[in-house]
Amino acid sequence: MREKIWNQVKVGDEYSFEMKDVNRSSFVRYAGAGGDFNPIHHDQTFAEKAGLPTVFGMGMYTAGVLGRVPSEWFGPTSIRRYSIKFTSRIWADDTVLCHGRVTKVYEEGGVRHADLELKATNDKQEDLIRAEATVRDWQP
Repeated sequence: MREKIWNQVKVGDEYSFEMKDVNRSSFVRYAGAGGDFNPIHHDQTFAEKAGLPTVFGMGMYTAGVLGRVPSEWFGPTSIRRYSIKFTSRIWADDTVLCHGRVTKVYEEGGVRHADLELKATNDKQEDLIRAEATVRDWQP
């Protein structure tokens, strides 16, 4: 599979997936895994006192979801750079579209690389996060 991807990858290629199961439990599970127990992400009363309508997901939760694009597309060991910019919050019940596009394909040191432009948007077409990544062909 690895050879097939790298022999065919070209500028403009795209990969995306939709995630429909974002919910409060997702945020709590992420808090347990990542150690971010800020009550703004799980306590409704706290969120309302902060002037928000409800709890929202951690930025790094969204970054992790978007990180599935290069990981699923090229393989988890291929990722060499992942740079993110948070643009909005992810809310429970959002449907999230994660999308990646190849912007450059090149060789460096005899190893094939690709630069990617990534973004996650919600069902209201709002950008949640924008990112860039570099992936490279890996040898098992």
